[in-house]
Amino acid sequence: MLYDYLIVGAGLYGATFARLATDAGRKCLVIDKRDKVSGNIATEESHGINVHSYGAHIFHTSNKTVWDFVNAFAEFNRYTNCPIANYKGELYSLPFNMYTFNKMWGVTTPQEARAKLDEQIAASKIENPQNLEEQAISLIGRDIYEKLVKGYTEKQWGRKATELPGFIIKRLPVRLIYDNNYFSDTYQGIPVGGYTNMVEQMLYGIEVRTNVDYMKEKSSLNGLAKKLVYTGMIDEYYDYCFGELEYRSLRFEPKYLPDVDNYQGNAVINYTDAETPYTRIVEHKHFEYGKGEGTVITYEYPSAWKRGDEPYYPMNDDKNNALFEKYQQKAKGDLNVIFGGRLGKYKYCDMDDVVADAMKDFVREVSSKTMECQ
Repeated sequence: MLYDYLIVGAGLYGATFARLATDAGRKCLVIDKRDKVSGNIATEESHGINVHSYGAHIFHTSNKTVWDFVNAFAEFNRYTNCPIANYKGELYSLPFNMYTFNKMWGVTTPQEARAKLDEQIAASKIENPQNLEEQAISLIGRDIYEKLVKGYTEKQWGRKATELPGFIIKRLPVRLIYDNNYFSDTYQGIPVGGYTNMVEQMLYGIEVRTNVDYMKEKSSLNGLAKKLVYTGMIDEYYDYCFGELEYRSLRFEPKYLPDVDNYQGNAVINYTDAETPYTRIVEHKHFEYGKGEGTVITYEYPSAWKRGDEPYYPMNDDKNNALFEKYQQKAKGDLNVIFGGRLGKYKYCDMDDVVADAMKDFVREVSSKTMECQ
């Protein structure tokens, strides 16, 4: 049987593309090397608790088209992401807001907070930030940087902040209001029943084969479809012909506490000092308002990546972006391959960005097919 698309990877990008293609009358085969679908947004039920297997995932977007699309496959709860920072036992609100500034400096009004921020920013005398440390201090001053950014960031990326690109810190919002909502998007929540169930619904009626490693079975799989949609590592696909792209990996240490109903009082607490080896503890039951028996917590440890490890975060510095550009140019010559997702496109993506990218790529694919027929 010849398929229109062989889709490698049953994560959010692959599932979105497969759903759109199938609804448009195309025949798809979706494969994944893991034993179930949903990729790194996978959830697994444990003692009545939906555990986020690969780190906390909160769906948020201002794109109504994307929001309507995912809501067709799951009911979303009203969960609001309000992480907390723990610096050597001191607790601070994230994102940086009036609660944070009050705890840090004792200020109580936006005017006082702004004056303190401006004072510290001016004292830094940084006019043209050259790295993450300088970028952060020029945005939030040295006090917040030293306590809430430096240690966490250096653990997360395995590099000194002075060696990291400044754009990373621009993801952190700074607000002169008493609002603990980390995101400012219009829509936010978590699918009731977990992400894996949502992706299974997205793939309903589509042929899916799990425990299939494309790179090991490439020769036999390539003849099954007219076109390939590949969501794995682009450098691995090309057998690292230009060299390895760099990634950052993670190690998760889950722990079930049968006799504890509420371990930390919040879904996510970041540990921002350099001495604590993990970056955060996730208590999963708080994503769904305390449901379940006992509690499940997960310690999250950043780690260096090597071949065979799961690549979580692309290292988008100048060196790696230049190397990716070589792979991207090579990919432009492969007209029968579409690269998608954070690994295929070598960029950090929020979940709504992944869905939107898959939608755009499918529309582009349909448009090109229409042009070919004219």
